[in-house]
Amino acid sequence: MKKFVLLALIAVSQFAVAQTFELLGKDTINRTDVNGKRQGKWIVTNKIANKPCYTPEQKVEEGAYVDGKKTGIWTEYYCNNNMKSKITYENNRPSGYCIMYHENGKIKEEGTWKNNRWNGDYKLYYENGQVQQAFKFNTTGKREGEQTYYWENGQVMIQGNWAEGKEAGIVREYYENGDLKSEKNFEGGFLDVASVKNFEPKKPVKEVVKTTTVKDPDPTPPVVVDTKKETVNMGKPFTGEGDHTLYNTNKQISKKGYFHQNRLVDGTVYIYNSNGILTRKALYKGGKYVGDGVIEDADLK
Repeated sequence: MKKFVLLALIAVSQFAVAQTFELLGKDTINRTDVNGKRQGKWIVTNKIANKPCYTPEQKVEEGAYVDGKKTGIWTEYYCNNNMKSKITYENNRPSGYCIMYHENGKIKEEGTWKNNRWNGDYKLYYENGQVQQAFKFNTTGKREGEQTYYWENGQVMIQGNWAEGKEAGIVREYYENGDLKSEKNFEGGFLDVASVKNFEPKKPVKEVVKTTTVKDPDPTPPVVVDTKKETVNMGKPFTGEGDHTLYNTNKQISKKGYFHQNRLVDGTVYIYNSNGILTRKALYKGGKYVGDGVIEDADLK
């Protein structure tokens, strides 16, 4: 009899332990508190994210929440299961080291995100793994110091110094074979036309089959309005000309400034993350990206 009771107690104990582990699993993964806020570690599958090209059970992203806000390192994946990004969050905003990948698994860009802007060293890479841009940003998110663009073969394309987001001093441009192409002197972003020197290549330059363009961190010009995703409030029709303020489908400002032929010429593009949080204000002058603006408290309301 005692043996029977002992076996029964062991069975009940094992059942209780199994239930405890099951409950612990439910309590520590994808947990929502009584107020409906996500807490702790979350693994977001496509059943939750509902994105195209993923299967329902595929992992889309994973990380931790505190009171419904992303915190710590969050990892996102492509639908081919390769890593898409690893971004450090603080209070639901990117803050710290960030690294993004091309779909082929090679690094796409990396740097430090702080106070809603890039800070310090930043690199953008081609899909073949070569560095495309090596920038330095100051604490206000504007380019400062030596900036370098590269050809896809690793040769320097453009190199010079920037101050407060604008060219300052001699900027040199190179052919794809490494020969000097031009020298230009800038002051406060303005070109001294008399200083321009152009040079012929010393070695034959191979014909470039694949067009390579120089670009700044997204968004890049021209900024064209997508009327399917943007509207103009206040009952003022968007004509594609003059001063306008455009809003996205979440009723957040997306573009503001002077437009010509549906393109933003002078003004600001507002960039939001997947959670609808404003992360950048890209400034345009004369149809060209000139740097990032400071995000004010009023912009976050």
